[in-house]
Amino acid sequence: MLRVGNRVGVWMYRTLNGRLASGSKDVHVLLLTTPGRRTGVPRSTGVRYLETDEGLLVWGTGSGSRQDPDWFRNLRAARTSDVQTGSEHRSMQARELTGHERATVWTDVILREDPRIGRYATKARRTIPIAVLTPTHNRTRTPDRDQAPTAD
Repeated sequence: MLRVGNRVGVWMYRTLNGRLASGSKDVHVLLLTTPGRRTGVPRSTGVRYLETDEGLLVWGTGSGSRQDPDWFRNLRAARTSDVQTGSEHRSMQARELTGHERATVWTDVILREDPRIGRYATKARRTIPIAVLTPTHNRTRTPDRDQAPTAD
């Protein structure tokens, strides 16, 4: 059922250029398309993010699951990903935050923005991975509408 929901969400995001993606003006959602780590087939999913001076922060709570979400594992394995924010598409690279930097961003940025996110870490009993996405270049690209809309 989650795959169907993800496909509908990806379709809606692409069709409406991100409008209505979050259901709230305070929550920002991007569409992340990354090659599957095993198949190489592009996989798309909607991901919550925060904009910072360094880039776009994304985190993999997996709604509190015991393992990192597939989209984050694909992101780790990929060199670049297509990121759609609204109608803008950019090729971006991810850098996973670790150690003190990760802990600081988790408490001082993510949990400060929305303390409710912490409940997922408690439920998962794992360290929630965080990555910062930065543009690989400044050129806006055209979306590839044939990309598969599921997680690997």
